[in-house]
Amino acid sequence: MGAHDVHDEQDTARTLRAISGELSDRFYERDDVVRTLVVTLLAGQHSLVLGPPGTAKSEMARELTGRIEGASYWEILLSKFTSPTRMFGPIDVAALARGEYRQVYDGRATTAHIAFIDEIFKCSTAALNETLGYLNERIYHPESGGEPISCPLIGAITASNELPSGEDLAAIYDRLLVRIEVGYLADPSNFAALVRSAVRRPVPQTRTTIELAALQQAVTDGVPAVEVPDMIVDAVCTLRAALRRRELVASDRRWRQSVSLLQASAYLDGRPAVAETDLSVLTHVLWDSPAERPAVEREVLQLVNPDAKEALDLADVIEELETQLDAMAGQSREALSEWVIKKAHNKLAMAGKRLEKLRLEAAGSGRSTAAIDRVAGRQRAVRARVLTEALGMDPSMVQAQL
Repeated sequence: MGAHDVHDEQDTARTLRAISGELSDRFYERDDVVRTLVVTLLAGQHSLVLGPPGTAKSEMARELTGRIEGASYWEILLSKFTSPTRMFGPIDVAALARGEYRQVYDGRATTAHIAFIDEIFKCSTAALNETLGYLNERIYHPESGGEPISCPLIGAITASNELPSGEDLAAIYDRLLVRIEVGYLADPSNFAALVRSAVRRPVPQTRTTIELAALQQAVTDGVPAVEVPDMIVDAVCTLRAALRRRELVASDRRWRQSVSLLQASAYLDGRPAVAETDLSVLTHVLWDSPAERPAVEREVLQLVNPDAKEALDLADVIEELETQLDAMAGQSREALSEWVIKKAHNKLAMAGKRLEKLRLEAAGSGRSTAAIDRVAGRQRAVRARVLTEALGMDPSMVQAQL
């Protein structure tokens, strides 16, 4: 790779980081989700955003894909009755009147560079095989037969409110390498900001875009050129063994495909080689059911850096306090205040200070702070809930207290 190429690649990575930053500012509590979606696209892979309705899944996908200048974008909401022709190309009625059987592909999945498929697991039986071929091999077999059509798809972002049921849909689920869980906003101060944003006139925001050709160049040349050192291969082997001991088993194909995600993560950060910090993206790859995700996350993050274990132990303390708060719903303000004074306040304050120290140590040693930042976000969210629900503080005032 020449000096000019290296400069271009760094420029592309810088632009994508700017886009990630703008989206993270727009969508509260979605920093990791946004970065993971960008990394998945860079790796030329498909993602699933899993969560209840109204968690900005569609909006995030549209906002991200809308930043790619010159890309053909296709979006669909699937149902059990969606026909393959509606997805890949309707019949040309005018041609049919002349006795010709033709499909119109423009504006459909067949010509898209980026696809957003909502309610992916409502895929009809009729469209199942074509959807699998589209995701797996980027091809579509025309209704009239003949040679399969090669599709320019870089990656698909899919969304669902629920996991698939039945073996047929499990095949599609398996092809979605990255699985990201999203929930409703946890921090009351973020929720207050969300509500305020609905009544304020929107302020024009910076809108960085990237050319399709630059993204394609990154996917085909830039990301595969990122080096994968032996120490990373060893770390992946160690992680596989640790997960197997917990009876968490991923397929060989899934492990192999995940290498491109590690390379894409390093590329996005502007690094020429994969580092241990990139392994954190595997927390979105190596689980099948959401119940398995915390165990996978713990194993991955303990491998990523030594700070993670203590951060995750603090996360357990924070989650336990939130569970106690939920269990006290309906109790008197006096009882809640007593619980805060005797238990919650000190534990949350100590956790916050320790996380701050861990973050400084990690940053000072050049290690990733992503895991610590995520736990710190939970600490702030639970502390905000305690202040608003147990002590009755105004949510709009909470941010100043954190």
